[in-house]
Amino acid sequence: MEKDAGGEAELAGPRGWLLLAALLGGNVALAMGPWLVRLADTGPVSAAFWRLFLALPFLALFARMAGQRLTGMPVKTMAMVAIGAFAFAGDLASWHIGIGMTRLGNATLFGNAGSIILLFWGFIAARMLPRGMEWLAIVCALAGAGILLGRSLEISTETFAGDLFCIAAGLLYAVYLLTLQGERARFGAWSLLVWVCIFAAPVLLVLALALGEPVWPTDWTPVLVLFVSSQLIGQGLLVYSLGHFPPLIIGLALLTQPAIAASIGYAFFGEVLSALDIAGMVLLGSALVAARASHGGAGREMLSPRSLPRSPGNGPRPSSGRDRPVPDGPDPSAAVRGRAAPLSGNDASAARRPSPMHRSSL
Repeated sequence: MEKDAGGEAELAGPRGWLLLAALLGGNVALAMGPWLVRLADTGPVSAAFWRLFLALPFLALFARMAGQRLTGMPVKTMAMVAIGAFAFAGDLASWHIGIGMTRLGNATLFGNAGSIILLFWGFIAARMLPRGMEWLAIVCALAGAGILLGRSLEISTETFAGDLFCIAAGLLYAVYLLTLQGERARFGAWSLLVWVCIFAAPVLLVLALALGEPVWPTDWTPVLVLFVSSQLIGQGLLVYSLGHFPPLIIGLALLTQPAIAASIGYAFFGEVLSALDIAGMVLLGSALVAARASHGGAGREMLSPRSLPRSPGNGPRPSSGRDRPVPDGPDPSAAVRGRAAPLSGNDASAARRPSPMHRSSL
């Protein structure tokens, strides 16, 4: 009680405005990602390779500052990291390809659908029916996705295919999160992410070459701005701010991303949205907010750049004494990816279904 009261007092003061500005600023920086992917004169998969490759030394530095070891992991852990890295590489490749084919607003919304997919998976794994806000999330997600997919099909089959690529990206991101959910609690998010990038970057490079994409940029500006805005600025601001807000506020702030992306699409690419498009985006955005709000108990436990940031050097958190340890801070992969992060935690509901861990950065 005293801790919650202290947190509310903090948000009500001047620092609260600074945290809110950081939360919104991080989402704005991430919303620029799809635009920069289109501006890059490499192929879309090549751009994904560069954003991972360029992030590696910084991620290693962050892991070192947080006191997380980069060596000595068991063979089983490395095998799980490799599997997760393949899913993560597929996620980035699919999302970047979809960005070039569909509208930016759609790409941003569907790319952030990982938490909704995890919500569905949780019901299947736990063999239980949705409750309360979960029903709202499901209805809004299905209705919004149906509207947006239908409108894309009206525009062209290529636009529709782009939506499917972005939905596939959300599915692969959910696979990545589920694969490494237990490992990141034991070894730390930053150190695992370093190894994820080590495994995933070569996969993306080989895929880009197999697709015949140009890999070396002739103009480095979009690639470097993409890396800095998503990996450093966007991720940094979210890791700083996310742990201080409840899931509902985080979900609402996330909605700035598709709004900004759609505005950029209209201003630079002539992507006009009809009233039906806007209605579909509002429904799907509401589903994202409802999916996070339905896991409110977990919100302060962890932000998966989504979660609770800790000062470098604090070391891993102790186990909660339950079957699995408390998640170790934010999952910086969201920032590596350029999207917002799902939330997860160890409250009572976590024992019944996987908590959505949210994407923000790479």
